[in-house]
Amino acid sequence: MKSSVKKICLIAMFTALMCVLSPLSIPIGPVPISLSTFMVYLIGALFDWKIAPLIVGLYIVLGVIGVPVFSSFKAGPGVIAGPTGGFIIGYLFGVLVESLLLTYFKNKKWMYPASMVLATFFIYGFGLIWFMIFMGDKYTFEKALMVCVVPFLGGDTIKIVVSTMIAIPLRKLFDAQNAVKQR
Repeated sequence: MKSSVKKICLIAMFTALMCVLSPLSIPIGPVPISLSTFMVYLIGALFDWKIAPLIVGLYIVLGVIGVPVFSSFKAGPGVIAGPTGGFIIGYLFGVLVESLLLTYFKNKKWMYPASMVLATFFIYGFGLIWFMIFMGDKYTFEKALMVCVVPFLGGDTIKIVVSTMIAIPLRKLFDAQNAVKQR
């Protein structure tokens, strides 16, 4: 019973944390810089593959139903249907891949940044494709890449480094707490 309550509290806490940090953004064009990917990296590193997508999914549902949790405090189904919706959908696939890898290789420290880089490929991939479909003939692949990916590489690299530095000791703490209660 205690572990279920603790799990629900952690899910709620990290969903709330993502909802609070993700709207903070810097508009630099059609795709803003936000802390959403930082939270995706952190959640994927701390939770197993069953929980991490649930947290990100709850964040997306809250945004779709009207809670202003998307970048620049936007909300509603129009955000998902808009030019940046693919990035938001990509969060689900990115966090799933990352958490799957770290569920099975959490003791390999190099896997933390590697899984986050792979998650980034999924986020960028879904986002870029969605953006190009939404924008139609306005953007070539190269132009879309310059708008949707290149400006974010440096920031996401920093987010990966910081997430890794936070996640490794926190994951050990989470695992130690789970080991104590199972005895």
